[in-house]
Amino acid sequence: MKKVVVASLLAVASMACVAGTVVAQTQVNLGSNQQPANSGVQMSPAEYNAYNSAITQTDPKAKAAALEAYLAAYPQSAVKAATLEQLMLAYSAFDPAKTLDAADRLLQVDPNNLRALTFETYFRLTGADSITDPAAKQAALDKAAEYAQKGLAATKPAEMSATDFNTLQSQAKPVFYRAIATAALNKKDAATAVTNFKLALQSVPVADTTKPGPLLQDTYTLGQAYYQMTPPDYVNCTWYASRAAAFAPEPYKSQMLPLAKFCYKKYHGADDGYDAVLTASQASLDPPADFKIKPAPSPADIVANVIATTPDLSTLAISDKEFILANGKPEDAAKVWDTIKGKSNQFPDALVIESSPTVLKVAISEDAVQSKTADFTFNMKAPDTDKLTPAQAAAAKKTADAVAAATAVGSKVTLTGTYASYTPNPIMITMSDGEVVLAKKTPAKPTATHRPAPHR
Repeated sequence: MKKVVVASLLAVASMACVAGTVVAQTQVNLGSNQQPANSGVQMSPAEYNAYNSAITQTDPKAKAAALEAYLAAYPQSAVKAATLEQLMLAYSAFDPAKTLDAADRLLQVDPNNLRALTFETYFRLTGADSITDPAAKQAALDKAAEYAQKGLAATKPAEMSATDFNTLQSQAKPVFYRAIATAALNKKDAATAVTNFKLALQSVPVADTTKPGPLLQDTYTLGQAYYQMTPPDYVNCTWYASRAAAFAPEPYKSQMLPLAKFCYKKYHGADDGYDAVLTASQASLDPPADFKIKPAPSPADIVANVIATTPDLSTLAISDKEFILANGKPEDAAKVWDTIKGKSNQFPDALVIESSPTVLKVAISEDAVQSKTADFTFNMKAPDTDKLTPAQAAAAKKTADAVAAATAVGSKVTLTGTYASYTPNPIMITMSDGEVVLAKKTPAKPTATHRPAPHR
């Protein structure tokens, strides 16, 4: 199944919020001697005035312009990295492209800067949403994932306390893991996507995963990733998609529920009991160890039940017989085959799939007709053409032409034959002594004869 877009949820937690936590205000504290406290940075009065004027601006656009002017005037500033962080934060309020440009410039000065790596990851990830070309989209997602990997590997700067770095890192981790997971899922690497979406959700307090926003979207997309695994993990798909739907507001709840119910029905066979799963999913982020969904009966189980509850197996419909022959245990399939093997039967309205004078492949069961897939092969009985009189040969030729016309591909025809053998997967029943039953022509009604009235 095709991904459900619930992108508006992301707007609930905007980048302004991310910027307020991930990228702290890093102003340089300049004392009366015009140098940053405890840093040994010296500034001339002119540079100090330009710097102080820029960082004290309150409007983001005005602040960005002032910081750009400061950097242009003092390209070798001792506080260049801190200034670029301020510039990056100011641009993040109104211009993603310039935010990335500032982040690029900051990483040239400080390649390990966790704040810049967070902005690179976030804006490249969100920017990929609007890209329609598949190759370009994947390239953008891979680039975001590349910055995310660098962010996860970033080490603490000497001038930052361990507490501050850990706080900043914990705020950035969901963004990093989300980018890696999204890039992986877009290229069908569901296993990597599952691992990283789970890491994203585990990196935050559980309560945060219940609020509308990126983390609730991550919960839903984790369900999608489980569905896209080979083979699909329907149980985990059900759990995470249900949890996301349980906490999502409308209209997103209605967009998320179909995947949750689909995975539940694929595993359970019906939707009974689903409401209990929806309720349970609200109690914990991950399914508890004892969480189970009763699986649907296997095809072999269904066959065994039909065998046990059907007194006369010969009365089963053709589609039911085919299901048993294809899915039953050998002993169960043999019980059904023994009721028809060697017996002749007539089949009206067989849909011709492949046609030749010696072999006809036709669709007879309802499923086969609907899918236009042959489920019966008729090996046609050879006509006896020995020692025919000219009149008999002419009649035989006329019959052969009629049979050829009646068995054209796409036609429906009545056939007779004897059950000879079958193969279970895909199901194909082979009939011997096949013959076409041509429709009998309706005799013309006699024309009424007009008799004149007798003369008197």
